Amino acid sequence: MTDWVKRAGGCGCAAVLAVILVVSLVAWLMSYFHVPSPTRTLQPVDAVVPPAAPEPVALIDVHAPGRTADELREWSAPLAASTDVSGQALRAYGNAELIARDAWPECHLQWNTLAGLGWVETRHGTYGGSWLKPSNLDATGRPDPKIVGIPLDGTNNTVRIEDTDGGLLDGDTEFDRAVGPLQFIPSTWEHFGLDADGDGVADPQQIDDAALSAANLLCDNDRDLAVEEDWLEAIYAYNNSRDYVTRVAKAANSYAVPQPANS
Repeated sequence: MTDWVKRAGGCGCAAVLAVILVVSLVAWLMSYFHVPSPTRTLQPVDAVVPPAAPEPVALIDVHAPGRTADELREWSAPLAASTDVSGQALRAYGNAELIARDAWPECHLQWNTLAGLGWVETRHGTYGGSWLKPSNLDATGRPDPKIVGIPLDGTNNTVRIEDTDGGLLDGDTEFDRAVGPLQFIPSTWEHFGLDADGDGVADPQQIDDAALSAANLLCDNDRDLAVEEDWLEAIYAYNNSRDYVTRVAKAANSYAVPQPANS
């Protein structure tokens, strides 16, 4: 035992240490829950639709081989700092916008709409149902641990959906479950799932693939997301809830500022 430790005896250091631990825990919770720093004042945002235009995505060749989202690192870095969204998630959303612009030019999808969905669904691949067991996107863009929702068995305000994929995507052979950063159910993934990271496999757990597949769903039926009615229809197609639509819109408008979403 050092002299410093000896001298510390009886000085109330246990109480001081407890305070330090509490402060550290609060700081960790604020960062994990994406609570803005108290020194930063966020601009008020409304659920305006379509959401305001965000920072334009840097142009890259989305037809190049491999994981084209990686080419957006320089673009994503300042946005990650200002929005509290990981660079990897931002690059997935930006890459999906560029691919959608090429594949469905009449859709006018912007990356902050996808980011709004990502925030509400899983906090961009970090929330899998328990804040005590967070996920983090690994180097390949997959949440670790994987994100798999509760069984869609008709309880807990869910629609009853019996298994459609033999448990291939969600590990459940009785009921379907929503999977991945954008929370696709297997039957929806079968219809809209696309490969965006260049590995030849459409994987709902991989955030590039999930973002592009969400774009595919939103742009379906020749929707023009620059039109209010079409934007609303697209988000309702994702989740038929007015509260859900409002939360996505507010998050998307926050990212257009750019600032963190906190609603």
